[in-house]
Amino acid sequence: MAVRLIRDCSVLVVPETGEVTVAEHQDIEITEGAITAIRDTTPDAPVEGEVVDGTGLLAIPGLTNSHTHTPMVMFRGAAEDVSVEDWFNVRIWPMEVNLTPERVRVGARLACAEMLLSGVTAFVDHYFYADQIALAAQELGIRADIAPTYFSSSGAEGRAAAFDDVERILAMGDPRIRASLGPHSTYTVSEDDLRITADHARDRGLKVHLHVAENMDQTRSSLDRLGVTPIQVAERTGVLDAGTVIAHGCGITAPDIDILAGYADRTGVASCPKGYFKHALDPITPVKPLLDAGVTVGAGTDGAASNNTLDVLEAMQFIALGTKQQEHDALAVTTSDVLRIGTRGGSRLTGLGDRTGALEVGRRADIVLVDLSGVHCRPVHDPRAALLYSVRSTSDVHSVLVDGELVVADRQLLTYDLGEILTDADAIAADLVDLSRGGSIQNYAP
Repeated sequence: MAVRLIRDCSVLVVPETGEVTVAEHQDIEITEGAITAIRDTTPDAPVEGEVVDGTGLLAIPGLTNSHTHTPMVMFRGAAEDVSVEDWFNVRIWPMEVNLTPERVRVGARLACAEMLLSGVTAFVDHYFYADQIALAAQELGIRADIAPTYFSSSGAEGRAAAFDDVERILAMGDPRIRASLGPHSTYTVSEDDLRITADHARDRGLKVHLHVAENMDQTRSSLDRLGVTPIQVAERTGVLDAGTVIAHGCGITAPDIDILAGYADRTGVASCPKGYFKHALDPITPVKPLLDAGVTVGAGTDGAASNNTLDVLEAMQFIALGTKQQEHDALAVTTSDVLRIGTRGGSRLTGLGDRTGALEVGRRADIVLVDLSGVHCRPVHDPRAALLYSVRSTSDVHSVLVDGELVVADRQLLTYDLGEILTDADAIAADLVDLSRGGSIQNYAP
């Protein structure tokens, strides 16, 4: 359902720098999926087309999940209270032997539904059977940038198959669906494969999305084996130059930040802090030093196998709290800084920085209407603080638009039968976590 006007809402104004503010009693006019005006409300003015009543609601830019593995929602809660090594080698990678294209599509639908209902209008994915994730995103009407994953252990054929998946996604011709190249990491993909990938990315005008320096143990291991950090591996193979979404970066060192600053126009870092706390990682992503160096930071959830939810507002809250604690400075990041990370930052990582990420004339109408009237938000002295620290997205996200199309209204998913999504997911859940088949898709030994 195409919306023509959101009437009498408050608008979260997210500038490129400086304080985020809130403008009260605004109308947002939408034409052909783009914002064409934001002005003081005119309650009685006639409008041709669908009008959404925004009274009492805060309009915010659609959130971007900057790094996730959407089908892993099917492993939610199946790998708890284990070390990082056992999470990979005993639980998740053996479970992923059970993946099929059909099962990936079912899981991706569930993830897309969860994200839309929590105000996420775009996600940056990195997984197997990526064409099925693209089809699920298309079915539910969410924006996506999807990177087919491969390991060097799968040989040249595995790399070629991942590149072919990229072409299948691009051939869909859906302006909401983008593709990136997705080597798994600097420790599971050889430097030769990384160079080939970087060259292919430059040739096709695509980004590279991979795990780099997920934790400090990986950085130490890289220094011991290769004499360089994972970030230096990404640089010397051309990955950073091609333009990169770096997942996690908890093992980024101070010299690494200087390197990243040189590629800040095309490379950034997705921080997914909830999983870091679950696995007792220290340090976490160095958000403040990265921002100080001009490097883009986005908020991600990782997969629900480690994060348990796909709630980007929750991830933003963890970024705020974790950064303040890590820097031992309550002013290390402000509310405005973190709201910008979840909106403009995530959008920039997808390559859509001039099209989404802010409510401004000319940008696409990816808009979330949030209800701050709940008891857990009241009284609302500062709607920005309420949004970051008090909102419960699954209850407080009222309506969601993507490209001006209403995909969630009055907390109900409009684009797909949610009951069918849940039934399909429940039907395959037990088989996906069954370890009796044996084997593993990879061994974690960074």
